[in-house]
Amino acid sequence: MRIPSLKLLQGFEAAARHGNFSRAADELCLSQSAISHQVQQLEQQLGQPLFRRVGRGVELTVAGEVLQQSVRRALDNLQGGLGRIAGYMDPGLVVLVCPAALAQGWLQPRLAELRRALPQLSLLLSTDESARFVDEIDVDIVIADRPLQQPDVMERRWLRDGWLMAAAPELAQRLAALPPERQPSEAGLLCLEDGFTDARAGELFRAHLAGFRRVGIYDDARLLLDAALRGEGLACLPKLLAAEALADGRLQAVAGYPAVDGAQYWLARIQGQPRAAIVAEVYAWLARQTEEA
Repeated sequence: MRIPSLKLLQGFEAAARHGNFSRAADELCLSQSAISHQVQQLEQQLGQPLFRRVGRGVELTVAGEVLQQSVRRALDNLQGGLGRIAGYMDPGLVVLVCPAALAQGWLQPRLAELRRALPQLSLLLSTDESARFVDEIDVDIVIADRPLQQPDVMERRWLRDGWLMAAAPELAQRLAALPPERQPSEAGLLCLEDGFTDARAGELFRAHLAGFRRVGIYDDARLLLDAALRGEGLACLPKLLAAEALADGRLQAVAGYPAVDGAQYWLARIQGQPRAAIVAEVYAWLARQTEEA
């Protein structure tokens, strides 16, 4: 069956909601005869009556009730979609995809500085790393742990992460008073599941951390950070994730462990002129962070 036009469905829905063609006409800025004609057309297309007369108004037939429920859901979905589209028309909008741990530990603390530099910015920050394809509609800038190697995209090496041993202040101070070989008797180890298979961190686990009992193994770096902040153990953390907590003293680095490189992040956006000038400005601001680092 051919789907009726939106105009007919809107007229029907208003009449069904009000139970009166005149009030539906007032709402839609039409005449009563126009609403009546729309309902008649819709009934002809569907091959069955949708209303019956009751005094000065109308009430729905069984078929009309079924149709009203479907039309109301469809119109609500459409209205919601239009509302979401409105957000994308903001001239200051920039859609940035970034790993969640990097967004929490490194980017979030710097957003106030970015907004001061670009007051018109409306940042849509996504941690959906499956949305890695840069285009001129959905994604403006991507921060990723490997090159996108996508045609028509400019990308550059960005920040380099590292692995860090850290703990909440009280625990960190107790551990600092002990040589590394005695620290496993004082605390359990918190770590990422990915750390075991990381080419660089793997040696750290096999050698320097081998004596620790693993009290918490996480597949989400944000949960690892939370456990470390709660004082639940010595944590092997990505430096960029821990950056804010180290800066404000909620975490302290524990000395005696070798410096180990972590992920190399890449910064990418569309080649040439982006969708809006502010995209290039945000990209340039992010690029400058490597120079400052």
